[in-house]
Amino acid sequence: MPSSSAAARADWSFAHLLETQPGLPAFHAGTHSATRAELLAESRRAAAHLATLGFRRGDVLAVWLPDGAGWLQFLFAAAQLGVLMVPISTRYKFEEARHVIETSGAKGMAVATDFLGFDYVGNARRIQSEIPTLQHLIEIDTARGFFSAPGTLATVTATGEKNDALCTFSTSGTTGQPKLAVHDQHSIAVHATNVMRRADILPGDVMLCILPLYGVLGFVQAIGALAGGAACAFLPVFDAQATAAAIERRHVTHFFGSDAIFASVLDVPGHSFASWRFGGLADFAGLGPMVLEKAERELGLRLIGLYGSSECFALAAMRSPLEERAARGMAGGTPVAPQIEFRVVDPESGAVLELGQHGELQMRGYNVMSGYLNNPAATAAVLHPDGWFSTGDLGYSTGSAFVYLARLKDTLRLRGYLVDPTEIEAFLCRHEGVAAAQVVGVNRVGEGDVAVAFVRAGAAATDESALLAWCKAGMANYKVPRRIVFVDDFPALQGPNGNKIQKNKLREMAAATLGNVGVKIIPIPS
Repeated sequence: MPSSSAAARADWSFAHLLETQPGLPAFHAGTHSATRAELLAESRRAAAHLATLGFRRGDVLAVWLPDGAGWLQFLFAAAQLGVLMVPISTRYKFEEARHVIETSGAKGMAVATDFLGFDYVGNARRIQSEIPTLQHLIEIDTARGFFSAPGTLATVTATGEKNDALCTFSTSGTTGQPKLAVHDQHSIAVHATNVMRRADILPGDVMLCILPLYGVLGFVQAIGALAGGAACAFLPVFDAQATAAAIERRHVTHFFGSDAIFASVLDVPGHSFASWRFGGLADFAGLGPMVLEKAERELGLRLIGLYGSSECFALAAMRSPLEERAARGMAGGTPVAPQIEFRVVDPESGAVLELGQHGELQMRGYNVMSGYLNNPAATAAVLHPDGWFSTGDLGYSTGSAFVYLARLKDTLRLRGYLVDPTEIEAFLCRHEGVAAAQVVGVNRVGEGDVAVAFVRAGAAATDESALLAWCKAGMANYKVPRRIVFVDDFPALQGPNGNKIQKNKLREMAAATLGNVGVKIIPIPS
């Protein structure tokens, strides 16, 4: 009699996302394209290679790769073996990537031999020399497309099961260090199918994928496309001209992104966007209303607002194209499936609030992460025993839908990336010339949040240009402050628990530093 785990595998396979419509294209990435059958076959070869290296169910494989053939190949390979894949941002530098490897306990890492001139392999080898649990480096020439394992490899028996953890997404935490939100195979497959249905993704459609796969929105839209039999059209980096050309050349039907991305693409002349029929945007730069109006006026395209997170999946909720423009542009919407529940509670008492009352948004359902990888304390702080997840987002309910307003915390959205300012502050304080640091964001119309750092001088002599160079060398570019201002002390008020730094005062100072042009100062209650 077969074991229960064998029986579970018999009626479950993550690969089923690729098994229908095998002859249709799965992706286009530069000069490389592959059918769904070819992607599935190559992923099985990669799984066999991982097996020869000793990877088994529950092991962790980090992936430091640009979007395209190798990334998708190893995702489906990991699913076949029940291995957890931990993507690393291609914008990360040594310290940031090292933290992800150390946090995840990765057994191996697939790493690009060359991408945008950065030495990923050299940095990976340095990480391996410092973290002995990282046993294997798989170097991949992404310019060649799929990874080709050395020698002739037999296929391996699939051991992955539906509840196996499959992929993580990074999110900033209260300590400023990224946490890794874990999602399993079944949840990802279910969500991809629900997104496919809600976004009307059909066999032969094309999803333009300019958002990176290591981010939750880029990942979900790509997997949703594969679930629907559509092809993913990847671009290595965002460029408005190249994006506009790709929409026309690839006959793109679906495209998700930020308001700033859409604004720049819609401004490119000389290209037909007639194939584009569904799109959703995240309003990070205050351009949403203008983008929605222009898309509807010029293309007859009714773009919609979205909601999601690393912990609850991107596209967890969407507005409807049938709504009036003002409602369509609001972040939030109706959950993409009835299995996703939401409620709005009082942040202090936890009491469920009535319609229209502002409070913390909570979610429950298959879309909620199983937890933060190797971080039970952080998991317990947000994931309640009854399954409700505290998002940390401010919003209100309208009944069957909700509206997202802002983060409850002082998180920044820099170039579309969610960044905890304490991460930047902690990095600045590692410099001998910095005794203390505070980072705030100023929202500039057309650009979104801009980070400004205030520092108290330390023992060593330094200046703004030297500190900016220090940041650029050690952090992803989008985290680097626009300005660094030296102060004798930070504005503060005496409170019941000691001095409390006045963030609003710092925002006013930051706005003055930036010139106050196109700046919106949003007060935050003390």
